[in-house]
Amino acid sequence: MATFLYRLGRFSFRRRRLVALLWVVVLAACAFAAAKAPTAPEDGFSMPGTESQKAFDLLDQRFPGSSSDGADARIVFVAPEGQKVTARANKAAVEKIVADVAGGDQVKGALDPFKMAGAVSKDGTTAYSTISYDVQSIDLTDATKDALQDAAKHGRDAGLTVELGGSALVPEAELGGTTELVGVAAAAVVLLITFGSLAAAGLPLLTAIVGIGIGVASIVAVGMSTTTTTLAMMLGLAVGIDYALFIVSRYRTERAEGHDAEEAVARAVGTAGSAVVFAGLTVVIALAGLSVVGIPVLTKMGLAAASTVVIAVLVAVTLLPALLGFFRRAVLPRTVRRPRGGQRARTSAERPNLGTRWARAVIRRPLAVLVLAVLGLGLISVPALDLQLGMPGDESQPTSTTQRRAYDALADGFGPGFNGPLTVVVDAKASKDPKAAAARAAKQLTATKGVVVVTPAAFNEAGDTAVLTAVPSTGPSSEATTELVRTIRDEARGLESGTGAKLLVTGATAVNIDVSQKVTDALLPYLALVVGLAFLLLMVVFRSLLVPLKAALGFLLSVAAAFGTIVAVFQWGWLADALGVEQTGPVMSMMPIFLIGVVFGLAMDYEVFLVTRMREAYVHGERPGAAVVTGFRHSARVVGAAAVIMIAVFAGFIGMSDSMIKMMGVGLASAVLFDAFVVRMTIVPAVLALLGDRAWWLPKWLAKVVPEVDVEGEKLNHAGPAALRPGTETDTETEPEPVRI
Repeated sequence: MATFLYRLGRFSFRRRRLVALLWVVVLAACAFAAAKAPTAPEDGFSMPGTESQKAFDLLDQRFPGSSSDGADARIVFVAPEGQKVTARANKAAVEKIVADVAGGDQVKGALDPFKMAGAVSKDGTTAYSTISYDVQSIDLTDATKDALQDAAKHGRDAGLTVELGGSALVPEAELGGTTELVGVAAAAVVLLITFGSLAAAGLPLLTAIVGIGIGVASIVAVGMSTTTTTLAMMLGLAVGIDYALFIVSRYRTERAEGHDAEEAVARAVGTAGSAVVFAGLTVVIALAGLSVVGIPVLTKMGLAAASTVVIAVLVAVTLLPALLGFFRRAVLPRTVRRPRGGQRARTSAERPNLGTRWARAVIRRPLAVLVLAVLGLGLISVPALDLQLGMPGDESQPTSTTQRRAYDALADGFGPGFNGPLTVVVDAKASKDPKAAAARAAKQLTATKGVVVVTPAAFNEAGDTAVLTAVPSTGPSSEATTELVRTIRDEARGLESGTGAKLLVTGATAVNIDVSQKVTDALLPYLALVVGLAFLLLMVVFRSLLVPLKAALGFLLSVAAAFGTIVAVFQWGWLADALGVEQTGPVMSMMPIFLIGVVFGLAMDYEVFLVTRMREAYVHGERPGAAVVTGFRHSARVVGAAAVIMIAVFAGFIGMSDSMIKMMGVGLASAVLFDAFVVRMTIVPAVLALLGDRAWWLPKWLAKVVPEVDVEGEKLNHAGPAALRPGTETDTETEPEPVRI
């Protein structure tokens, strides 16, 4: 591996104009294809195999033309204090508003609350109208959305309190935005501080932007939606900067050791590039593994992000060495480019850096440090034992939004369960008397504890399928509602045995429950798959059994601590005010598996980058403790900078108003913080110091089976540059006096 990448790096350096031109052509071609591609449809959320999805499929089949996936809106009217919405003036205002909305384009229907059963609260203070559209929310025009807002304004002018809810108000996903710009700015500052050179700081940013540009353009060109590109952009930026940062840092080290520019680039790609390739493979494994969950949207996101990571690796080992050929001296430290005195430069460089001092402190008392770090992460992980999964809806929105106020108004007027009605489908095709079966289902639902209202059955044209709505007494995110859904599904067996009709429960609340269950069921298989494959990959990289085992256990510690942080903030309300969390509740169902996938990839990046240099020093003859210090001297600053960049990028999500995005920001930022600085920077050196030579032990029989990939570049030192390249391009620059950086 190292020899192949050495030659690839040398080729890219020597043919830098050709390589750079080829990447520009690829970027332009992908951008052109993306520009010409038709607008991608909105990702439909489906979960094959779940009862709620089976019910949706049955509705589409038995009620053709119902357009169950069309957008909807709900206009909630609340009368002034002391009045009723049924008063003549208030009623007239409501009817006019509903009529105006009903006449708009794209509107399929608008229900008059005074002509619809149950649309006016028992106390007469609250009413609502449901607006259905014949297109999805992404296809609603600005005029349609403006008409909805104008209707609310007219109602408020008439003295009513009017709030809006529904999928029609869901904002369209944007490609890029302020968060990405904040992340790039933060990365630029950290890179400039780390390298002390504009060129050295700029190259990782440039290559990362090229990588995500090609990746995102390719995703759009093949017809994936903007939702699918979100994870691809975030991770493409993250790993693109990380990989380039590591190779540039190694190039500077090779130059400081006296190699000319071409040899330094080739060696940097051969050694650091090998680490980049295997780190990228671990990320790809983690992302592609999301397909085991069985949720198509999550599968698409994982595969799209994995393809972007592959592109980032290719850019790092080809385009970056080509660009280093254009900026061969500009990326070096200023003290090397313009030395004020050789002796002074050497003295400054040989002074132990922070990474060296930290590593020496850890290996001096490894057991105490290990125990303290593990106990600390263990304490932070304790709240994770109370983890509750769900799909937060409008109830988790800030109170400043009309969606949240509409949710609260409906809960006050009609009860907390009104916001989470259950759609019950009675498939009576196999029943001798479909109407009797539907009547028995309605009677059974009414008698079920926790159900407050059951609407009359509505049949399809064939008369073999009925739809009922059951309103729970508790809110959609309540554990009692989850138990109610399970109870209804259990009772459905009795209905089928007695009438031959099947009863299926669906609707937004049931879908959320099924998502949570599906993700929970997939969590352990996903962990086993990803950690197992990564263990095998790291065993090949480090030729060790204990190092991969330690890497996996450390990752589990950091993820558990991240879950503990999420539960403490979003369920228990700790630091909620400081972070702008207005409503506590269950953790988003897909958050655990999403967090595991993303953090696992980044964690293995840091593991490979840091431990590769330790392995390299050990292979070159250093004792285990000295190898740990050497690895920290060369890599700790780079890994620390990469982690700070990622924390800054993810922390940018915390300031957003959407609770799910805020949760992602807190979870990802805390996970990277724990994994990079506690696990990789503290626990890893402590464990390696305690294990000594045993850390690099591999049974002889297994050593014969495991392939030699030479990620540490040992063959490069044995072969020598002359054996690896037939000719040498003259470096006309004045080479700096060898110094240690």
